[in-house]
Amino acid sequence: MDSIPDMDDSPNSAEHTIQNHNLIMTTAGMMMNSGAASSGVTLAASASSSSSSPGSSSRYENQKRRDWNTFGQYLKNHRPPLSLSRCSGAHVLEFLRYLDQFGKTKVHTPICPFYGHPNPPAPCPCPLRQAWGSLDALIGRLRAAFEENGGKPEANPFGARAVRLYLREVRDLQSKARGISYEKKKRKRPPLPQQLPPPTQHQPPPGASCQ
Repeated sequence: MDSIPDMDDSPNSAEHTIQNHNLIMTTAGMMMNSGAASSGVTLAASASSSSSSPGSSSRYENQKRRDWNTFGQYLKNHRPPLSLSRCSGAHVLEFLRYLDQFGKTKVHTPICPFYGHPNPPAPCPCPLRQAWGSLDALIGRLRAAFEENGGKPEANPFGARAVRLYLREVRDLQSKARGISYEKKKRKRPPLPQQLPPPTQHQPPPGASCQ
């Protein structure tokens, strides 16, 4: 059985994507709120086999289309199946947690001796998860795809507050567990040129007359 690769194992996630174009993922015993169900989910829908022309969509657009197809397939395999109109932020969180089982990012637990160590010197039994960067980029693409496919911005489940809070929690947890800072570096502004004070005008002494 093939497994889905970690979408991004680095803190800088804006452009990192799932690399395999023809990756088939099958899993059994997917636990849903209504109970256990066996289903196959095809992730990363196959791209066109024809060679891309110079005017083809960008890498971002191709990845966004695959992500959208992936989420649609997930909804179909949900028990009971879900329509996009009934999808909420809770279902998006369920999808993100489901993807964790295919992650390749080691997230140390607080009891691990390597907790907070960015480069552990030895293996440990801590779980593998999807990197925060990959989840953040994935949600960004799905949020855009939802609206491009006719969804209303105010009803976008990928922009729900619960999803934002979840991503923030994952970022903070992984930052502490892996000893990696996800804070964006602030650009240093060039120093402003010092302005010289205006020249002082000498006032004529009292009683002097202008010629």
